Amino acid sequence: MAHATYLDWVTGETRTKWWHDSADPAELEIGLKRGAIGVTTNPFLANLALTRNRGLWAADIEPVLAQRLPAESKAEALMQIVVTRTAEKLLPHYQASQGARGYVCAQVNPSRAGDRDAMHAMAKRFHKWAPNIAVKLPATGAGLDVLEDCAAEGITVTLTVSFTVPQALAIAERYRAGIRRAREGAIVPGKCFAVIMIGRLDDYLREVAHDNQVAVSECDIHQAGLAVTKRAYGLYRERGYEAVLLIAALRGDYHLTELAGADLLMSIAPPYQELFVTQDLPREERIEMPIPTDVIERLCQMPEFVRSYEQNGMAPSEFVSYGVTQRTLSQFVESGWRLLETFS
Repeated sequence: MAHATYLDWVTGETRTKWWHDSADPAELEIGLKRGAIGVTTNPFLANLALTRNRGLWAADIEPVLAQRLPAESKAEALMQIVVTRTAEKLLPHYQASQGARGYVCAQVNPSRAGDRDAMHAMAKRFHKWAPNIAVKLPATGAGLDVLEDCAAEGITVTLTVSFTVPQALAIAERYRAGIRRAREGAIVPGKCFAVIMIGRLDDYLREVAHDNQVAVSECDIHQAGLAVTKRAYGLYRERGYEAVLLIAALRGDYHLTELAGADLLMSIAPPYQELFVTQDLPREERIEMPIPTDVIERLCQMPEFVRSYEQNGMAPSEFVSYGVTQRTLSQFVESGWRLLETFS
């Protein structure tokens, strides 16, 4: 393995398993060659892919625009183009693995994060687009309800806008409840991928620390998301949860190297893929290496970190109002979904 890239690194039975974080077809081809086994999309990435590939996909885009659909329906129809085109590329992987890999995310309207009925209806529509769709729901109280219903109905989901141990645990528990319901109805439950947006938590806590003049270093901040992920990972293994952790929003090589050896998925954007391919990074399993106690103590000066790190730091009813949740939903709306609604 001396000449393999970090993305090809194998340690014992563990290989770096990752999803490609982009919907652009040219970038996707490179990602698949590098070993990606799934694809993450969101409203921002969908709009970006449509804009970049307007000419390539004109035969699909123009009929949608000609229908003059209501804004939300138009955004959904445009996103369907991106998602289904991507799903076609991944379908051979899905079929060859008998559904173990090859999934593509399709995110529900982020402005509906508290609307159970709307999200459930969207999930059922998206599920019909292709057999390898993972419907992306927010890890809010409403999103968790829809997760359980989807699992019970055989719909695969990815729970996103998730940054904390309480969210990761709530996702796993509600998925487990959905599995029970599916089996009671003789239905094969859908799969569940539980996102931790590791770098977005770091970004948020950095601002909290600056605003409150908390005595933490940049090195401490870099370990906040890692502390949450390592704790969630340990609890998943301890409790034998069926949901699969999917670590997203990486901000540096440390977000990959410090989780090396873990049985989870990473969502990696093209710029970071390039970093992991070209740089010689440490090749040792570090998932079991704890975050230093003094770092945790300094981070715990911030109640917002405590809420993210402790198992009972937040109730599901509080997930939607957590600062970084609101920020991320707003970004998905303003920089993604709304642009799809006004695409012309």
